[in-house]
Order: sequence, then structure tokens, then C-alpha cells
Amino acid sequence: MIATKGYAALKAGEKLVAWEFERRDLGPKDVQFDILYCGVCHSDLHQIRDDWFKGLYPMVPGHEIVGRVAQIGDQVSKFKVGDLVGTGCMVDSCGQCESCQDGEEQYCAEGNVQTYNNVNKYTDGMPTYGGYSKTIVVKEEFVLRVPENLSLAATAPLLCAGITTYSPLRHWNVGKGSKLAVLGLGGLGHMAVKFGVAFGAEVTVLSTSEGKREDAKRLGAHHFIVTTDKEQFKAARRSFDFILDTVSAEHDIAAYMSLLKTNGTHICVGVPSKPAQIPPFSLIGRRNSLSGSSIGGVAETQEMLDFCGEHDIVSDVEVINIDYIDQAYERMEKNDVKYRFVIDMSTL
Repeated sequence: MIATKGYAALKAGEKLVAWEFERRDLGPKDVQFDILYCGVCHSDLHQIRDDWFKGLYPMVPGHEIVGRVAQIGDQVSKFKVGDLVGTGCMVDSCGQCESCQDGEEQYCAEGNVQTYNNVNKYTDGMPTYGGYSKTIVVKEEFVLRVPENLSLAATAPLLCAGITTYSPLRHWNVGKGSKLAVLGLGGLGHMAVKFGVAFGAEVTVLSTSEGKREDAKRLGAHHFIVTTDKEQFKAARRSFDFILDTVSAEHDIAAYMSLLKTNGTHICVGVPSKPAQIPPFSLIGRRNSLSGSSIGGVAETQEMLDFCGEHDIVSDVEVINIDYIDQAYERMEKNDVKYRFVIDMSTL
């Protein structure tokens, strides 16, 4: 076993504390990499509070992980010691089902193994621990190559916030000729704007805050609508082919669907704690669709990283020390970050 340390929630709802634990020894197809940076995702906060389901404790959060390869198993062929690599939201899957065979391991019929707060039933049966730690051991097939030209700290959030927005935009072929609205300008939303613009779509940001207007413009958005302004909201009815909904707080999805054109699609990637109420009339009046999307598969995530390397796209980040994590969570709940906290793991 490989001794390491990290920050963990020892019980649900507790603040994170320093914690020593063990990673599994390297298997022949495993890659061990030392973690340099780890992004802070809103789902980290949801999971340490048991907002979605009962968690496994102690819990080491973190699934936006980048670092440098320290060791490889004797059958690893894709990586060598010293390579810059990353791992996102999952570290294994069954590999046999239709989804896995199609390169969509995120939808594995037997259930993918999450990077933390899960048990790896396909290998060692041990709990998984995330990236708020010094080092990690990951199956080669779930390790990603990080472009050398990108800021490493700003690349970390691409492993969740990036792929969570990249994947649905690619799936629904959002691009030139598409009118895309991005609902919410936070960790996910700011990446959706960057990708939407890079793909050639006409991008509008929908926000409750007038204070986000200048940032939306800086990120490349073509238009901005303050959704609490009744006149602006009314004027935007039937305007968009797609709404990419990144909001993780409770909100009225049905009201926003009134902004869709006929045959428009509302795509949920944010996950509020409370279920939404969707009257059927919100769907049938203009043959609208309400859809959802998770992260991408391994191949698509690598495609996304390569695209970002080619187009110099990274997240807007605030780098923090690990002992600031509880204050970061408090600020994240207040949307007081532009637009992703990233932990410098050298501070652990």
C-alpha cells in the first residue's frame, strides 16, 4: 500500500481536516501521479453534506485532478514517468456494456466508479478517495494527457466543469447557426460560454445578476439578459435553439423553457438538491425537449483537452491553499468566485 495524506470530511457535514490514508499498490496497468492541483467543484460540497445520497466516510473530495506521473505499472504503454496527466470524475467502469463499448463510460450500465465517495468494485473493492491529496493511483484507461502549453492550475477544472459543458454542446451539434443561451455564469457557465463561442454559436448569458454582464462580454458572449427584469425576459421568449442550464440552486425550469424556439432543447447539467416541477404544457406547446447530460467519456474528455490545447481555452481560477477550503466552500455558496477555486496541493 502507498501511504499518503489529504483533507477529508470524517463525518457528514463536518469541516475538512488533515487525514492520513493509503492508496493501493500499483497494478500492472496502473499509473501513480503526484497531484499538483485539484479543482473545487460544487458537487464536492453537496457530497460531504449528503445532499444527494448518503456518503462514505472519511471522504476525500476532488475530481478535477492534474499532476505529474511518478510511477507506472509494467504493462502501461500510454504514459511515462514525468508526463503531465489528469483524472476527472471517474476512475473505472465495467468496460463490457454497450455504453462502455461506445466510449461513454459515464453511462456504464453496471455503474462507473466515481473518483471519490465510491467503492471500486472492478478492482480492489476499496473506497475511492479524491484529489484533495498528495498522490493518486488510477487505471491507465482513465488517465488523461494534459497539453503542455496550458496553465496547469487553470486546466484542472476542465476535468469536470469543462467536459460537463463540452459534451452536451458536441452531442447536440451546437455550433455555427445555433442560438445558445447559457443559464448561470459560474464554474460551469463560464466554460459553456467559452466553448459555445469557440464552436461558432451565437451565445447569450442568462443571469439574475446585472453584475455578471461585463464578465459575460469578456468571456465572449454576444448578448446578456438579466432574467429578473420582466421586460428583458419577456422580449427573449422563443429566442433560443438551446438552453444549457448550469444552475445548481433551485429554479423554475419551466419558466426558462418559454425562451426556447419551436423544437428547442433545454439541457440540464446543474444538479439542484430539490426536484424540478415541469408541467407538460412547457413541453408540448412548441415540441420542446427537456434533456440532461453528465460528463463525457474518456475519449471525449481527451478530445476536449486537446481542443483546449489547440485553442488556448482554460478555466478562470482562483488558486488557494488547502487550509482555505472551508472558506472557499462558504464563498462558493455565495457565488463569490470567478469562476473556480483550485487547490495548490503543494500547500498540503
